[in-house]
Amino acid sequence: MYAKGALPGRKSLWQRIFKNRALYMMLLPAFLITLIFNYLPIGGIVIAFKRYSVGRGTWGSPWVGLRWFVQFIENPYAFRLIRNTLVLGFASFLVTFPTPILLALLFNELRSERFKRVAQSVSYIPHFISTIIIVGMLKNFTTQYGMINNMIAALGGERIIFFTRSEWFRPLYILSGLWQGIGWGTIIYLAALSGVSPVLYEAAELDGATRFQKMRYITFPALTPTIATLFILSIPGFVNVDTEKILLMYSSAIYDTADVIGTYVYREGIESANYSYSTAINLALSCVSFVLLFAANWASRKLSDNSLW
Repeated sequence: MYAKGALPGRKSLWQRIFKNRALYMMLLPAFLITLIFNYLPIGGIVIAFKRYSVGRGTWGSPWVGLRWFVQFIENPYAFRLIRNTLVLGFASFLVTFPTPILLALLFNELRSERFKRVAQSVSYIPHFISTIIIVGMLKNFTTQYGMINNMIAALGGERIIFFTRSEWFRPLYILSGLWQGIGWGTIIYLAALSGVSPVLYEAAELDGATRFQKMRYITFPALTPTIATLFILSIPGFVNVDTEKILLMYSSAIYDTADVIGTYVYREGIESANYSYSTAINLALSCVSFVLLFAANWASRKLSDNSLW
């Protein structure tokens, strides 16, 4: 006779956990960090609907409903913040999403394995450089007597103080992000291409296919599921731009293009201690990201039969 629900030779859940306890112990730190920093603070979003004060605490503060959401909508800077966030997020997506795909296709066509490995290493090393160092390098290159201005002057142009000019903020932000992330994104696509059978390329070559035709009809279709997945995950980035990087790059002189919702939340929440107001704005931003993610997943499932769920 076996215990109810048990099968001969099959171990229970606790027996399997005990057998693999070393693996679960390795998983435990990541689980605790995620629980403490990602899930436990969720209860704090209730202050978005209250007039929070440190003395009264989260649950003792008076309820104000949607007051902070309405206050943000009526804010004279709300349109500028939303516009800057969407423009920066959409422009970054247009530049940084397709370029790793193109680079992966080019790497896949290289015949020299040695050159391919060197090129890959050079392209993804910037991913491991911290954001503050990236911004520091940018500032050094674009100072009045930096490398870029010296080149402009040598060509007969006028020197430009890039970090005080609003029109240069977005190009600097997007191109530095592209340089930092293009190689790392390429690795994902090359990993997907590693599963393509060489037999397909040999058969296509016997049929007289050119290299471009093999790329079009074999390589690119093999990337489609990965492209669809990363596309879905990238869509919330329209409203979730890199606030840390912007804070390091911007100043009051370029607020008209550089000030986004994330930086406004930082000023209101951290510098001005308007905790309820900043929480309400961030909650609204998270809801928009959630809707965009579901919409992108639905569209991908309808158009390509590839989706996250």
